[in-house]
Amino acid sequence: MGKTDLPPRNIALRISYDGTNFCGWQRQNGGSAGLYRTVQEVLERALERIHKHPVQLIGSGRTDSGVHAVGQLANFLTDIPSIPESRFVYALNSILPQDVRILSSWSVPLDFHSRFSARSRTYRYFIHCAKTALAHELPYVWHIGRWPNVAILSRMSTHLYGKIDCTTFAATADMSHTKMRHLHGARFFPDGDKLVFEITANAFLQRMVRSLTGTLLSMEKNGKNADDFAAVLHSRDRLQAGPTAPGTGLFLWNIQC
Repeated sequence: MGKTDLPPRNIALRISYDGTNFCGWQRQNGGSAGLYRTVQEVLERALERIHKHPVQLIGSGRTDSGVHAVGQLANFLTDIPSIPESRFVYALNSILPQDVRILSSWSVPLDFHSRFSARSRTYRYFIHCAKTALAHELPYVWHIGRWPNVAILSRMSTHLYGKIDCTTFAATADMSHTKMRHLHGARFFPDGDKLVFEITANAFLQRMVRSLTGTLLSMEKNGKNADDFAAVLHSRDRLQAGPTAPGTGLFLWNIQC
């Protein structure tokens, strides 16, 4: 592949994937034995085929089993000078499975780190509100079969701004050192027969967006208001949260560096 003694290049990738048949982003123990299929493992295998040696891929964030991505960001070091930075799109897509696509590739400074260089992350959750949904849509939405009161949901979401202890919406298994997160805002907006919940923060806790989505929809359905949601948010009590929405409707939408 034309290796030289030149210093390595740091290559960033913008990645889309269908999470339906993946056990999330992060490589897991047993993955090499075929027990788990993860996005990181599939991409690293493709990079190894190109480089003829193992290559570590660093992702900007982890997604859970069944969760999708439109704009995941990752980076790796390459010692192959013969592939232009933009051509890694084609080199990788030619050997990757159809449920993972590289959208763009470009050079970044050697100290760039997809996780630590990311300033914010945006997720979108798609809620299907019509009475019925087309079969091919079901792996990518949460079908609730009703139109919730968007005005109430919007008022609740105004509380998702600022530096907040998000313990209420963290999974029990979340091992984060701190549950404080900087929330840059959240909103609901219609998209045809779907309602979209969009939220941006510096980072998210495990299953946080799904827990928020399930809680917001549950509280709205049960006649609660924005003050009720604020009380739950600031309670720092996981038992006060509502059900966790399924992974199917969640997309990692964008990473801002």
